[in-house]
Amino acid sequence: MTRKDTQRTLARRSFLALAGGTVLSLAACSPQSKAVAGAEPAGALPTGDPPAGTKLTIAVRTARLQLEPAGLAEELNFTVTEWPNLSAGPDIIQGFRAKSIDLATNAGIPPIQAHAIGVGAKIVGVQVRKKPTYVFATAPGSSIRNVEDFRGKKIGFSQGQAQGVVVLRALKAAGLSNSDVELVALPSTQFLTALQSKQVDVAPLGEPTITKYLSQYAKDGARGVKTEVVDLLTVLWAPNEVLNDPAKAAAVRSFIPLWARGQVWAWENSDEWIDTYYVKDQGVTKQDGRRIVASLNKPHFPAGWDEAIAWEQETADLLAEGGFVPEQKASELFDRRFEGLAAAAVAAEYREGS
Repeated sequence: MTRKDTQRTLARRSFLALAGGTVLSLAACSPQSKAVAGAEPAGALPTGDPPAGTKLTIAVRTARLQLEPAGLAEELNFTVTEWPNLSAGPDIIQGFRAKSIDLATNAGIPPIQAHAIGVGAKIVGVQVRKKPTYVFATAPGSSIRNVEDFRGKKIGFSQGQAQGVVVLRALKAAGLSNSDVELVALPSTQFLTALQSKQVDVAPLGEPTITKYLSQYAKDGARGVKTEVVDLLTVLWAPNEVLNDPAKAAAVRSFIPLWARGQVWAWENSDEWIDTYYVKDQGVTKQDGRRIVASLNKPHFPAGWDEAIAWEQETADLLAEGGFVPEQKASELFDRRFEGLAAAAVAAEYREGS
């Protein structure tokens, strides 16, 4: 297959849900899936505590690890039945479809992909970052030194995840088009294997993965190529069915401040967070954990979502231009009844604009 054929094939795919190495059939993502979208959330947001017996399944691993040491677990006024260790966009979307996940955190792109295939879900919490979080890792022995060197190279490309948009934005910033490279469709969980086997020449990796990869393969000529491309958003989002259930909507509303405060606790207690998350959970050294945390963004939560919606629209337009999703209005991805709840829960220095 030629590179142009590959590009056309990628552009025809509305979405590839690559979960755990299993490719879900395209039929499962056909327009008929719009039947699962659910009614648009409506009505006033519940303001009281969730009723006794309210339960949510929450795929937010960092929150699970933060709430107890931050002293916030006792403020949970509903039951978390499970904290699934899932974070990839395709996994979360599949969990929403299966009604096995009620609330999750992702980058900005999975809600766009969900909307494109008719999975009804809304963003209910927003965190923004101003510094790049991904580095392009090269395969061992690669000659790549900068983004301009990507021309003619094979790039790991996960359309339904933040890494996919980072690739597209990096190419655009370097004056390259999608047809100037070979986009190799893979879930981000397979990027490491693809780099090690030289199935791809380069792929975007975040922390702590990039640190672990380079510590093992830098001696063989692998390197990190940094860019100024920012993946602006981390979002909390939930299926429409959850947000239309008054009890569950109340639980989501009460969780959002805890999510934001947990992020702030991790920033202010970096040594304990490094030990809890990076060392014990992610398996990196304490020294690497300190370096990773030093490279991260201070958490900021915007009181208003206009900038987030504008950035999400730019991302949706970029995907539509490449033929990956239909055109859509990003404003439809946000449930603005929840706007500002995260910002109101943290000190002024952690609100966007401070």
